[in-house]
Amino acid sequence: MGTKAGATKAMNSNSTSDMKDIFRAECLEQPARLAEVFRAYSADGEICDEINRLKKLVAPGRPLVWLGMGASYCSAIAGATRFTLSGRPSFCVEASEWLHFAFSTWDSIAGPILLTTSGKSAELVELCRQREKGPRILICNDPQSVCWQAADIRLPILSGIEKGNATQSYSNATAICGILAAEFLGRPWQADVAPILDAFAHSLDVAFSRAQEIEEFCRGSLTLEIMGRGAAVGGAIMGALCVREMTTWRANGLSAGAFRHGPSLDVDSTHTAMILALGGTAELGRRIATDCVAKGGKAILVVDQDPVENSDHLLTLKIDAVPAGWEGLTSVLVPQALTQALIARLGSGYIRSSTTIE
Repeated sequence: MGTKAGATKAMNSNSTSDMKDIFRAECLEQPARLAEVFRAYSADGEICDEINRLKKLVAPGRPLVWLGMGASYCSAIAGATRFTLSGRPSFCVEASEWLHFAFSTWDSIAGPILLTTSGKSAELVELCRQREKGPRILICNDPQSVCWQAADIRLPILSGIEKGNATQSYSNATAICGILAAEFLGRPWQADVAPILDAFAHSLDVAFSRAQEIEEFCRGSLTLEIMGRGAAVGGAIMGALCVREMTTWRANGLSAGAFRHGPSLDVDSTHTAMILALGGTAELGRRIATDCVAKGGKAILVVDQDPVENSDHLLTLKIDAVPAGWEGLTSVLVPQALTQALIARLGSGYIRSSTTIE
């Protein structure tokens, strides 16, 4: 029994070590993958043709709807936010909810834009099978998938094969949603690419250089809640998914507004709040951090502007600012760094799979 137990321990240790290295590598590859997406969506003839077809099919004057589940839903938030910043209505809806309760509205909206990294998610597969509806517009990472084959317009995520949870596919899909929103609006986006890529790469370095410090700050907490506003809501929910999927440590992602209405009452000495206080609503995030600390909780405040303040219960990290509406990209980086450090301490039994059953 001793030998078997020792072998099992060694296997688990090797698995943890492998996943730690895999997750870190896939996170650090994000800048290169992101640069390739921006290049392809600007210069690849086949992709540009699909975008032009899409722009002709999306009905002007109607609310633009984006549908996804899990990480894909988080990416879709960026598209809806970017679109609404122009004064035009756009909404991100969980595909399952829309399938069962709003399917009859298909012909009354613009879109929907369907997002699924795997192309196998149960709800998206069902939507793609609805041949009487159209057009079926898809953003997907797998050209061999059921969804890809059924779609009328197909846009690739170009993130390659991931072994950890969604890192490159989240950041790539988030960028694609931002690009499409700009294209629908007739707004040029190419000038934003260089500052976005510079900010993303530097912010990734900053976050991962402080990963252990962030993890040590969280020790002793029983609850982690990650929150943001605007496009950063996507980063908050995705960041919490990252922590939960890779480490099984309980984390919750939500909008900062939703946190104010109920969850903030739970703050005590066992609670850590990570507040992604980015862009034009940063001051609201700073107030939440102050209130959490006043209640005895801990706050990790992620900002893109000064001042940077720290105390025993407040840890502030400054990342680089991006143009308005693109915060969904940088907002996920600090949660990713925390996840990396948690894997190193707690291990990870993560095995990538697709949710093919509703």
